[in-house]
Amino acid sequence: MSTSKIIIATALCLSMVPSAFAAGPGQMNNDPKRPVESIARSLDITAAEFVACFNDVNPATKGTKASGAREKANKDILLPCLQAANPEITNAKLDQVMDAHRPEGRVAGN
Repeated sequence: MSTSKIIIATALCLSMVPSAFAAGPGQMNNDPKRPVESIARSLDITAAEFVACFNDVNPATKGTKASGAREKANKDILLPCLQAANPEITNAKLDQVMDAHRPEGRVAGN
């Protein structure tokens, strides 16, 4: 295969990568500093599964706390998707894992 064909094939493959992975392996565009690999391991799912589920979540801006309505909306998106990947994930388990991976620790009310 010629070099130009390899370049074109590579470009086509990269164009089909979901935008959730555009930030790099184990990173998300909507929250690139979140420790995806560690969270996924704690939930007993793959990093790709976590990224796919988190893709539609709207996290609070760094250093701020999400409103109650935003937290509920995010949980309504995230939890069922994660449970499809691992039915043993409960609301309490998700809160525990996410709190453990927040730099500031547990969020009040969880």
